[in-house]
Amino acid sequence: MKQVTLRLDDDLARGVAGAAAERGTSVNAFAAAVLAAAVDPDLAGDEAERIRARLRARGLLASPPSTAIAVDPDALVTARAAAGRGRPLSAFVGDGRGER
Repeated sequence: MKQVTLRLDDDLARGVAGAAAERGTSVNAFAAAVLAAAVDPDLAGDEAERIRARLRARGLLASPPSTAIAVDPDALVTARAAAGRGRPLSAFVGDGRGER
């Protein structure tokens, strides 16, 4: 687990401490939850969404990493053309049973 030191102005530090106290949690736990909500789209719940909305409004919300896979368009055309061709699976099953 990493430790991070932040420098906050006094008003922000009081605001963070107050928000943590309102939720009955430590400043550390509250700050960790805010940072997690900023970068983890899988976090659910109204509180996390409100935090994300505030961060988004200030331009501070990190975009989740892309999970898209780069596909060669020519390879995709070739794969689509080959799809559904060849020997049916039922023929392979029949081979195992001595059928032809």
